Amino acid sequence: MQESKIDFVMPWVDGSDAAWQREKSRYDASRDADDADERYRDWDILKYWFRGVEKYAPWVRKIHFITWGHLPEWLDTSNPRLNVVRHEDYIPKEYLPTFNSHTIEWNMYRIEGLSEQFVYFNDDVFLTGLVRPEDFFHDGKPCDMLAFQPVVANPANPVMSHIYMNNSLVLSKYFTKRENVKGQPGNYFKLGYPCMYFFYNLLELAFPLFTGFYTVHGAAPFLKETFRTLWEKEQVLLDGTCRHRFRSEDDVSQYLAREWQKLSGNFHAKNITRHFKYFNVKNDNQELVRAIVSQKARMICINDANEPIDFIYARKQIRDAFEQILPEKSEFEKS
Repeated sequence: MQESKIDFVMPWVDGSDAAWQREKSRYDASRDADDADERYRDWDILKYWFRGVEKYAPWVRKIHFITWGHLPEWLDTSNPRLNVVRHEDYIPKEYLPTFNSHTIEWNMYRIEGLSEQFVYFNDDVFLTGLVRPEDFFHDGKPCDMLAFQPVVANPANPVMSHIYMNNSLVLSKYFTKRENVKGQPGNYFKLGYPCMYFFYNLLELAFPLFTGFYTVHGAAPFLKETFRTLWEKEQVLLDGTCRHRFRSEDDVSQYLAREWQKLSGNFHAKNITRHFKYFNVKNDNQELVRAIVSQKARMICINDANEPIDFIYARKQIRDAFEQILPEKSEFEKS
């Protein structure tokens, strides 16, 4: 079945914008907030995201481009398939200004004109090969993979450890682990899933309570109804998350909505990692460069990890690689 009316949503921030920096400096991030520079710095590769969408996903109805207010100078905002969305256009005013990606994500279902089926991209996830609507939705349901994975205590990024556990605690209020597996065994043990996740799911059956879920840091297919449901059920929690100016250890993330869809059985099970590659940027990015140039994966994540790197050199490596496969301007760039 050919899916229709699928939009892409992508937030972006230019961490070098002086006006944005001045506003951000007015607010102090608490000690339990995640305010690392890596959350905001610009790799100057955004044009390749748009070029990839045009070339590899021409069926997308509209792109909703979320911004604090700054825009790339090359972006053609008159394009009818582009909707520039500023924070104040859709985020309730009591949550603004915000520097918390969770606030941006939990309210994106409010974007005017957003299709019921949409795919959420972080600005570090790029298309490098042809994708189809059926890669994201099947018979109106999001395509995803239901797999357990324990939350780990990661001292290098403790805030995220808290957030993943917060997500699991919310889900445990509404779903019982063993009953959920019994109710949809085919979605936990789907032919085609990676073998390691068959084993994870089997081993996790020994533990009666949820310990965490496998999360793919890639493009996330969502239904707007999922966000409406969670705001109805967890209004206090989501309101508290959105009132944090910066990402906080008390937050819940959009992965909660993604797991809700899966535990509810409102998704189509498939191996979504088959054509996806994940990379942390390092000083030596030859493997990442090869993945871009070879186009063996249809989608890649280029994660700006919490480690020191030669940023200028790494940025040049990645930009040069994208230029090899996407050298021509897209319809979203000024002529």
